[in-house]
Amino acid sequence: MNNNTSVWVIDDDRSIRWVLETALKREGYQVTCFSSADGVMSLLEKEIPDVLLTDIRMPGKGGIELLADIQEQCPTLPVIVMTAHSDMDSAVSAYDGGAFEYLPKPFDIDEMVIQVERAYTHNKQKRSSGQTSARNDASQSGIIGTAASMQVVFRSIGRLSRSNITVMVNGESGTGKELVAKALHQHSLRKDKPFIALNMAAIPKDLLESELFGHEKGAFTGATSRRQGRFEQANGGTLFLDEIGDMPADMQTRLLRVLSDGEFFSVGGREPIKVDVRIIAATHQGLESLVEQKRFREDLFHRLNVVRIEIPPIRERREDIPLLLNHFLATVAKELHDDIKILDEESMRYLSGLPWPGNVRQIENTCHLLMAMCPSNTIRLEDLPEELRASKQAQASVVSGDWLDAAKADIIDRLSKGEPNIAKRVVSSVEKVLILQALEKTKGRRQDAAKLLGLGRNTLTRKIKDFGA
Repeated sequence: MNNNTSVWVIDDDRSIRWVLETALKREGYQVTCFSSADGVMSLLEKEIPDVLLTDIRMPGKGGIELLADIQEQCPTLPVIVMTAHSDMDSAVSAYDGGAFEYLPKPFDIDEMVIQVERAYTHNKQKRSSGQTSARNDASQSGIIGTAASMQVVFRSIGRLSRSNITVMVNGESGTGKELVAKALHQHSLRKDKPFIALNMAAIPKDLLESELFGHEKGAFTGATSRRQGRFEQANGGTLFLDEIGDMPADMQTRLLRVLSDGEFFSVGGREPIKVDVRIIAATHQGLESLVEQKRFREDLFHRLNVVRIEIPPIRERREDIPLLLNHFLATVAKELHDDIKILDEESMRYLSGLPWPGNVRQIENTCHLLMAMCPSNTIRLEDLPEELRASKQAQASVVSGDWLDAAKADIIDRLSKGEPNIAKRVVSSVEKVLILQALEKTKGRRQDAAKLLGLGRNTLTRKIKDFGA
């Protein structure tokens, strides 16, 4: 590292500043620390560092506001945004605002140093090519979560929303795959163009071709006029293909051709129709196993699976359940123009221990029911619907923290559904929880987390990369 490479650190937490300064100086950087963003823009008129790290939430001017000012005054300066209050909007706002990287706290110090080095190298290349950054306004996402696994999702959306790259969204039913697709669209350059969603499993096979590609007048009995398909409707925007694993084989072939050539023929059409559409696909199935079973084209799988976003089920982020319950109760109250109902401590604890196989959608539907049926503004255990209270004894072990019984119930549920690769999925899920919790315990220090888990540092790093954290 060049001894003249300068890094500015802005954070109101003195201990954070000390840790970052110590680590960066050890790597040969010249470090200047600030306890707030006040006055930083004036200093940037006299001197511009090679890299700037800033917290988001600080007294006075916040990090996103500072980022916007920097984009106006110093567009080539790479900014790494840090925050202990990670959510979807702050992640996307950071990337949309031109941030080079977004680091939710606690982060690994070694990873931070690597990102600073990347930012410095990228800045040198960008200055030599004369490139600058651009800033776009961010809008509300509608995706709720503070769990570490959700931060991975938020960062992925922030990074991918600005590109046209094809994205595969994986997750169980009810986890919010369409919300993720909408967020990718809403924060992209295509946001003023259509977002069209189509569920492959909901369309009869004999109608799917016309639904996707449209038809000409007289193409078949009942085709009394020309009809645009979803690809034409989404031209210039985004087409979200949900449950892509249920797409028939002949439609897979046609979809592959559209992805390759950017054009298609409508049913009964003679002239090719060219479109510019970004594809986001989603599935709750393991497409790899469908490929092995020859039920899904391998070449199409690789076309769609350019980048994958994995949405965790609720059982893997239980800490988000109270947040989701309060959010949906408030949302439904607003829709009904009614007072917000509040869960008391006992009912909140009980609901937080339920398995929620329907994931976020089931929680939302339950909140609609609670708002409509509970007589008072405080929801008590006895006010819960019979179908929830009837399972109290069965779920007692879950509420009391007997995670082995919860895992057993989950495995039985997966086996009854005939899910493929169950052993691999369950082991991977447990391993992921272990690693994320160890990192949270050690405040992101991978070496300490590896010791806690009895793993080698390199093994831990490889496993973290495997699940995309």
